[in-house]
Amino acid sequence: MVARTSVDSAEPFHFVLIKPTHYDDDGYPIRWYRSAIPSNTLACLNGLARDVQRRQVLGPQVALEIDTYDETNRRVRPDRIIRRIRRAGGRALIGLVGVQSNQFPRAVDLARPFLAAGLPVCIGGFHVSGCIAMLPEMPPEMREAQAMGIAFFAGEAEGGRLDTVLRDAWSGGLKPLYNHMDELPGLEGEPAPILPQKHVKRTSGSLSSIDLGRGCPYQCSFCTIINVQGRKSRWRSPDDLERCVRDNCAQGIRRFFVTDDNFARNRNWEALFDRMADLRGQGLDIGFTIQVDTLCHRIPGFIEKASKAGVRRVFIGLENINPDNLLGAKKHQNKITEYRTMLQQWHDAGAITYAGYITGFPGDTKDSILRDVEIIKRELPVDVLEFFFLTPLPGSEDHKKMWLDGAWMDPDLNKYDLDHVVATHPKMSTREWEDAYRAAWDSFYSDDHVRTILRRIAANPRGRTGTTLSTLLWFRLMVAYEDVHPLEGGAVRCKSRRDRRFGLPVEGRTRFYTSYLGETASKVWRYWRLYRRWNAIHNEVRAAPDRFAYSDIATAPQADELETLDLYHATSGGEAALARKRRDDALRARQSAGAALPEQTAAE
Repeated sequence: MVARTSVDSAEPFHFVLIKPTHYDDDGYPIRWYRSAIPSNTLACLNGLARDVQRRQVLGPQVALEIDTYDETNRRVRPDRIIRRIRRAGGRALIGLVGVQSNQFPRAVDLARPFLAAGLPVCIGGFHVSGCIAMLPEMPPEMREAQAMGIAFFAGEAEGGRLDTVLRDAWSGGLKPLYNHMDELPGLEGEPAPILPQKHVKRTSGSLSSIDLGRGCPYQCSFCTIINVQGRKSRWRSPDDLERCVRDNCAQGIRRFFVTDDNFARNRNWEALFDRMADLRGQGLDIGFTIQVDTLCHRIPGFIEKASKAGVRRVFIGLENINPDNLLGAKKHQNKITEYRTMLQQWHDAGAITYAGYITGFPGDTKDSILRDVEIIKRELPVDVLEFFFLTPLPGSEDHKKMWLDGAWMDPDLNKYDLDHVVATHPKMSTREWEDAYRAAWDSFYSDDHVRTILRRIAANPRGRTGTTLSTLLWFRLMVAYEDVHPLEGGAVRCKSRRDRRFGLPVEGRTRFYTSYLGETASKVWRYWRLYRRWNAIHNEVRAAPDRFAYSDIATAPQADELETLDLYHATSGGEAALARKRRDDALRARQSAGAALPEQTAAE
């Protein structure tokens, strides 16, 4: 997509925005015909760049041309981009945006041909911002990139900061570092994230994105969000939301992934939900996916309003069911005694629930991980469970501590995708940890448990069994046959022979295409076999005569659940968590009785 000013005689200046992917274990960029999740950073930068273009920040004599690439679903050809820029006069800024730690090696490799052509390159995103925020000095890979001539942008680009970078690039004075980590901008009234329809269509389900707030008040030691986006809540207004929704609806996009790390802590959540519901009431068929914490159900009206707003999918940071592990990671807000109530309420609302689960906390063993997965399957109504390796991500407190202690961490940033072991574990070898991780996926996505999940969904008149089945298939297929985490998966893997990691040899045509076509054919066959098996289960569940009468321990409150469920008694910290709940319940009961006493006395 190229957007132009109306001044045909103006001198062109290209702003090329590239969201890089990362490499698979063979050194090929992970790219799909249709990717799973849109890049909100790319949408944000595109929206900001359009605003720069509209305001003619570079002057009326400059025609700012914006070109966007999401490498997860579109091949980036630096040679072609360079030729196009040269034909137009040779002025440009190449922005590699939203670069996570696992994408940093690919971003640097993409920068190489642009630098060789004399074009300025700037990298921004979580790796740069996290390292600047948390480390006393730049890590080696950033210093090496700077020595190559790459500039860095740390922080967020709203508040006119993109104006400055583009002016500097236009004048030939791009600075080595733009550090805005100490100045978090407000979001209200800022240009909304937007991508052209043809880009959004490259995502599965034509899903667009918007961040309605940034910042999280919690202190989880493994998290980078709190150190990159801050712990203070900042949000967009309902008018900002409506403008984004209407702009997307105008190009046929009606599904939105709200990328707030924790929408339940967005102080403006109610007004935003009300506006969503109002837009739906006006006839807009819109739906949303949000991310929340495990205490969201304690906010009066939150789940009810989410349902009215069109929230259809919910990502929940469950992380673990062992309270000792949660406390060790400073995830104090997660209380296992709240998990069942919270998940049952989302289940009743008809939302599909996704829960993240981290393996490899210090107290974990392979046996304890698999035991905990069995407890989740039996006692928690989670529809989709996604597993991760505990990873010291640059920008997190865990990474900073290990860095300062000189602890071993894998030097290959490409592996920092939460799907590889990059640190040592006190109780498990790397092989044991990897085996536990794979076994956890196999256990949750077994045929028997898929049947249970679908029966739970089918029993709810508001449940969507077909959508749940397709989601379960996506998660299982990505892990079992594509060897990537589902969140970086997609439909139909695309590989290009020459797009290999810098330093690795380019394979010969015969070897490459024989391997690529052979593995593609094998995957299609295995995809089809799994689909047939699970679709048969789906049809069986929908046709069951007792479909709407189905209930199990996970979906129904149990009268004696605090005494009988393994969730509270099998883990090392479960008993202590239960004692805290009983103590808190008793305290609330006394407080309620005390508050009611004056009213009772007055009535008498």
